[in-house]
Amino acid sequence: MKLQRILLGGLLLAATTAASASVTAPVIGKLLWSDEFNGATLDSSVWAASNGNGCQIGLCGYGNQELQTYSPNNLGIVNVPFEPGTRALAITARRETVGSNQFTSGKVDTAGKVQVKYGMVEIRMATPKVGVGLWPAAWMLGTSLQPWPRKGEIDIMEMGGRQPAGLPAVSPDQFVGSNVITWAEAACVPGNESCAASTAWQTKNWVTPTRSLANRFVLYRLYWTDTQIRFTIVDNGRELDMYKAPISTVNSPALQEPFYLLLNMAVGGNFTPAATPAQVTAPLPAVTYVDYVRVYELDGKGEVKLGVGITQEVGKFGVFTDNTPVNNGQALGTSADFYIWNTGSMSGGSIPPFEGANVLALNYFAPGQWFGGAVASRQAHDMSGFRNGHIKLKIKAPANVAFKIGILDNYTNHGWVTFPANTTAYGLVRNGEWGTATIPVAEIAGPLVALQSMNSLFEFLSVDGSNPGAPFQMAFDDIVWDSGTGATQQVTVAAAAKAAPAVAGASSAAQTGATTLAFTATASGWVDVHYSVNGGELQSVRMRQDGSTSRYTAGGLKKGDVVEYRFTAWDSQRQVATDSATAKVVIR
Repeated sequence: MKLQRILLGGLLLAATTAASASVTAPVIGKLLWSDEFNGATLDSSVWAASNGNGCQIGLCGYGNQELQTYSPNNLGIVNVPFEPGTRALAITARRETVGSNQFTSGKVDTAGKVQVKYGMVEIRMATPKVGVGLWPAAWMLGTSLQPWPRKGEIDIMEMGGRQPAGLPAVSPDQFVGSNVITWAEAACVPGNESCAASTAWQTKNWVTPTRSLANRFVLYRLYWTDTQIRFTIVDNGRELDMYKAPISTVNSPALQEPFYLLLNMAVGGNFTPAATPAQVTAPLPAVTYVDYVRVYELDGKGEVKLGVGITQEVGKFGVFTDNTPVNNGQALGTSADFYIWNTGSMSGGSIPPFEGANVLALNYFAPGQWFGGAVASRQAHDMSGFRNGHIKLKIKAPANVAFKIGILDNYTNHGWVTFPANTTAYGLVRNGEWGTATIPVAEIAGPLVALQSMNSLFEFLSVDGSNPGAPFQMAFDDIVWDSGTGATQQVTVAAAAKAAPAVAGASSAAQTGATTLAFTATASGWVDVHYSVNGGELQSVRMRQDGSTSRYTAGGLKKGDVVEYRFTAWDSQRQVATDSATAKVVIR
């Protein structure tokens, strides 16, 4: 349920004709994660409430011409009036004016808090009378750093849309559908400049229950593996497929990466027949209830990660290399993309590779113009273990061309080092031939770049005031981050006396509920908490900063869980990043 939906489906994501046993005859395993919405209030360690009409993020109407503004006041955990004994998340739409909007409603998401990859996602949900104008939805967006639709979208359920031509007239409360959206080159046509490909385009993707869905609970299920997706609704014990056949994900890398969850109810917009406030006739106020969201293992597949879900990289990480042995690495077109920032000055070049079969070869053809580009990761990377290490790469460029090499974190902070013309820098001898540059990570990251959450692990750029005066070719190859001797407790950016630990004696973890653990740390800059539960994968989260105090609450815990944790903090006065000692707490 995001952005425009005038899409071309049946392209990259055509429904398959042969069904996989894993989604049509699924073996459901253990419960991996759930939120039962039984507490007094919404769990802020899991869900973030939207506040605004989209204009605050430069996307008024959230790209769908929606008519409401979202408010945390429209969300709550309540007793369900039509099912005694059940508590649920209530999302309420109201007719009330806030600014230029005549309606309010609620929206929550788990971005940066809970992410899911594969498994069976089950949502027990009850919608109101949607009539004309209400658009309740349970959906997912990819955690990829790419923009929509390249990051992918999975719509588990949505109601309120226009029904396809030829379908016998049916109440909007007896029509519910699903969808998958991602990028496809074949969908790049006039009127669909985003190149969004939708499986719902001219494809049966809905169920028409025999009775109204208003004010009664049904189950919506997403069966998701590395090869297929299947959507169903379980109504009165009967499981019905939204699509006639499962959807293939084989040729869509976006659908093989983690996603986060969203729950909301829009008022009006492109998916509904209501384009103006006057066209909204649905009875208001109206409430969508979500009893629970659960994620199960499916045929041995499925994972749920808390926080940003980033695993710390170690050893050697290959940004762009063919033959160098690495512990992990990126692959262009799959986990990363290469971009030329100014196509008016630079294009692909003809310099042969230094090693292997691939090279980033570039042709500069517009004297006097700036140039630049980057290898951009599709997912965030935790490179904090490389603070004492180096970035090593091969460079071939004319001696009289000055340029910079940089990196970028997920908070838009860049770090750069300069290679002046006709000057040896970072070991690169400027003789116009292939040479090796070795850049200290601490120097290129400087005081701003958050290595715990990285976007681009390699960038290059012309030097201001030194744009080349003649055409030339340059190339990069064998780009590797090397941690060297491994992570240490303290790294200084500038040579200086040892600084006092930024979080010494000022960090803690305290149990604040049956399922929650609150982390607190004091530092003059940002603080990250790294924690694992029962020896599982390390979660790294940028804590919310309020003055000199940073906080983050981990949820989804249970009695007996063993949580190991440590902090990394930046002392902006001393220009030092410090890791605290590892500590442990047992949930009681």
